[in-house]
Amino acid sequence: MSVIADIDRTRAVALAARAEAIMARELLAEMIRREFPGRIALVSSFGIEAAVLLHMISTIDPGTPVVFLDTGKLFGETLRYRDELVRRLCLGDVRSVRPDTDRLVVEDPEGTLWRSDPDKCCALRKVEPLERALAGFDAWINGRKRHHGGARAALPVIETAGGRIKVNPLASWGPGEIEAYFAANDLPRHPLEADGYRSVGCVPCSDRAKAGEGARDGRWRGRDKTECGIHVSVASTPRDE
Repeated sequence: MSVIADIDRTRAVALAARAEAIMARELLAEMIRREFPGRIALVSSFGIEAAVLLHMISTIDPGTPVVFLDTGKLFGETLRYRDELVRRLCLGDVRSVRPDTDRLVVEDPEGTLWRSDPDKCCALRKVEPLERALAGFDAWINGRKRHHGGARAALPVIETAGGRIKVNPLASWGPGEIEAYFAANDLPRHPLEADGYRSVGCVPCSDRAKAGEGARDGRWRGRDKTECGIHVSVASTPRDE
């Protein structure tokens, strides 16, 4: 392990030691204002639950960079919801990041790679663009939660990934807390939620939830795939060993 990686991991361990006991908004404020001023971004899908973190960010520092992965396969409803939240919350630095067009011409000329190789499609449209977008940042925030299940069930509040600190301030939140936050702050809902979607990504790889299904069971339905690839480091939870 490199010296830089050792330093990052040591810092992550120290942050993780107190993060679980800190309220989500307090943790965000600490990360944005004290730990990583000017060097932290929120990565948001502007999906079903995204307004919670976006609202918190807007009350702490609305100029905090927000990275939005515009894959070229998103629902129009998501793009319009993004625009609505940006206006309503006065978010000042939302960066829509798109895939490399030259790479798409070579690797996905027909736009159907999602059907034959969804992992590669996600790599081209999400993983690679995100890595470019996070250049220069030491840490990033995301909205994963343990109640999503699967690999997220043991999600830490602080982890390390790719040489950066990764902050999951809502890791312990359940559906009740999310609903209460939406209601208390009069936040608009993603329009597809009323149509039965509980998790929204790209059009070909998102489906309505069936009765009794988990929050993400409609993603990549029928495939042995639960993550797009930008969250493959849950196992990198920092521990004081």
